[in-house]
Amino acid sequence: MSAPTPLLDFFKRGDVARDVRLLAAQGGLAPRAHEQLAILVLLLEDPDPEIRAVADATLANIPVAALEAFLARSDVSIGLREFFADRGIFPAEIPAIEVDEPLIDTAEEPVIPEDDELALPEGADRDSVMQLLGKMTFPQRLKAALKGTKEMRAVLIRDPNKMISSSVLSSPKLTDSEVEAFARMASVSEDVLRTIGANRAWMKSYKIVVALTKNPKCPVALSLNLMGRLNDRDLSTLSVDRNVPEPLRIAARKKVVSATERK
Repeated sequence: MSAPTPLLDFFKRGDVARDVRLLAAQGGLAPRAHEQLAILVLLLEDPDPEIRAVADATLANIPVAALEAFLARSDVSIGLREFFADRGIFPAEIPAIEVDEPLIDTAEEPVIPEDDELALPEGADRDSVMQLLGKMTFPQRLKAALKGTKEMRAVLIRDPNKMISSSVLSSPKLTDSEVEAFARMASVSEDVLRTIGANRAWMKSYKIVVALTKNPKCPVALSLNLMGRLNDRDLSTLSVDRNVPEPLRIAARKKVVSATERK
């Protein structure tokens, strides 16, 4: 599977508060299908008995037909297939279409405080979005990162809490154009940029590769690795870009000189 799993990584490390774990156990976070199932399976071993029971009940509530079709996908791990085989659920003959929608979603709509005056449409201005997000609890902001509007994601990707900012990248609503915009931002954390760079699907986009390479906040090791994929024009621009780290600029200059000598 090529999709990133930043939210799952937090659960694996045990860096998740009880209220968020309970929300996930209920199926309320609803990230991508792979990530959601992996989190639910992980929560079956949670130290809190209530969370274990809720996660088990949520798994049992996922429609069997949807699970069988999902398990037939080529990107599903053997471990996950074996887990559900022990529960008597096996892959279908025809796999599900490979989309990232969750298999179960119990999150209440809207994903914002239940106050009509706070409801915002798609395209709301940044100040309004900032004001709304400032009134949210942590679980509400987490749900907004996963299920909110494009404008919410643009703000939350910069959130100082790493779980919130990373969870934006788990949103099933996220588009490649948004990822490209995030990759250009010098105001996001290095963790966000690393997650983008580790996604094979996103790395198929030349625009995202260029955006990461030219981002002064991008870890040098990642930028150097991506530099080899740049065309001559972008490589030449990078070689004189004073905003990128010096080691990257020097490496780009050497490649430009080498290419010139070969001609």
